[in-house]
Parts: sequence; structure tokens; C-alpha cells
Amino acid sequence: MILTLLVCGLAVIALVLLGLFVFGLRRRLIQRSGGTFDCSLRWEAPEKGDTSGKGWGYGVARYNGDRVEWYRVFSYAPRPRRVLERSAIEVVDRRAPDGEEELALLSDAIVLGCLHRGVRLELAMSEDALTGFLAWLEAAPPGQRVNVA
Repeated sequence: MILTLLVCGLAVIALVLLGLFVFGLRRRLIQRSGGTFDCSLRWEAPEKGDTSGKGWGYGVARYNGDRVEWYRVFSYAPRPRRVLERSAIEVVDRRAPDGEEELALLSDAIVLGCLHRGVRLELAMSEDALTGFLAWLEAAPPGQRVNVA
């Protein structure tokens, strides 16, 4: 009986450690190619003025050519959850987190309101990441339309 409990306990510990290892390995593989930054995302964001903090997902974004790939941090999925194409992103506003959003986002986050193919979304990132993101948007190849407010 005790031996069975001991074996089961060790198996559970091994599974937890394996899960943590795979979780860390995934994060390492995402960041391997560089060009990553911490970024929270709220897809189909409500209109301006809703600061409930609902709908935010914490993630890591990665530049990949003319796209930004967004991965959920707390996931094992190898593929990005959202892909934003540079030519389809339109920046509509910028603001500081307010109300309950301050609890849902990182402490130094700036919220960037955007439209992507008609879908309103919000990205929350640090000031440094925001500067890099806006520079990436404005560095579009000639002939591409980019709207930065």
C-alpha cells in the first residue's frame, strides 16, 4: 500500500516536472529567433471607456517578417494564437490602463487600440516595446499603407 502511494506520488511529481519543462522549452523556442516582447492582447475589445479588465490575455509577441505572431504565455500550443499582418493594422488610440485594467496588465503597460481587418483589438506593452512596435509599423516596405495615429 505504501509502495503504491510512493510510486503514484513520484509519477505525479515526474509529470508535473515534465509539464514545466515542456512549458519552459516552448517559451525558449518562441524567443529563440529574437524580436520578442511581452504583450497582453484583448481581441474584439469593447469600445473606448470599458476598463473592466475582462478579456485580456497575457502573452509574448514575436516579429516575423511583415507579421506579429502572438502566443499565449500559459499554453502548450506550438502555433501562435493570433497573427497580425502589418498592412492590416490600423492604430486608433493610445492610453494608460485604467480601473481594473491596472490589475490585469503589467505595471508599466501602455494600451494601444487598433483595428485589424475590421476587428477592434487592444495591445498592452511596455513603453520600450511600444516604441519598437510603432517603428516596425512605420517601417513598412514602400507601397504598403500603414495607419498610425
